[in-house]
Amino acid sequence: MLTVYLLRHGETFWNADGNRYCGATDIGLTDKGIQQAHGAAGLLKGISFDAIYSSPLQRAFRTAQIASGKPDAVVTDNRLTEAGFGDWEGKTREQFIAEKPELWDNWCLSPDQTRAGESGETGMEVVSRVDDFFREIQQKQASQTILVVAHNAVNRFYMTWKLGMPLKNYRKLVQDNSTVTVFTLDEEGEFSLLKLNCS
Repeated sequence: MLTVYLLRHGETFWNADGNRYCGATDIGLTDKGIQQAHGAAGLLKGISFDAIYSSPLQRAFRTAQIASGKPDAVVTDNRLTEAGFGDWEGKTREQFIAEKPELWDNWCLSPDQTRAGESGETGMEVVSRVDDFFREIQQKQASQTILVVAHNAVNRFYMTWKLGMPLKNYRKLVQDNSTVTVFTLDEEGEFSLLKLNCS
């Protein structure tokens, strides 16, 4: 049984600026985001991790370094990169909905097949790469405990899919900046959600 402590990174400059969509754009942490990562470290104190994985984007990597307390042990994996949001990146939801409301409607109804921001990823493309990561880790590190630091959409799409929910419901799973979610994956890949959005 693989036990996964899953974090979302701390607050970014774009999160703080009207909650602009970061996506695959590499945006750094604010001072508040750094403090949030230290808060996560407090929550994780005393837990022994067999491995620490992170998205390569600096907001996740820095959060992983701080939260784990082992900055040199963090291994990055491109499959954990945030969903590519195409033309929506750098804009607030209000801005891009005003530009192309039909595209947003299509995304809300069917993110599994709709490309975010026209040129970004579909929800199923995101799920496929994240699931590939967790399948590989489960095979290599079954019965171990790992820390994974990634992103809002990536984390929620994966959990939504593993819980058997339609991907259009992904926003119903809340994961705030630097909060802790815990789940297990058994030998068959069965997913059990133990904790969600703990701070």
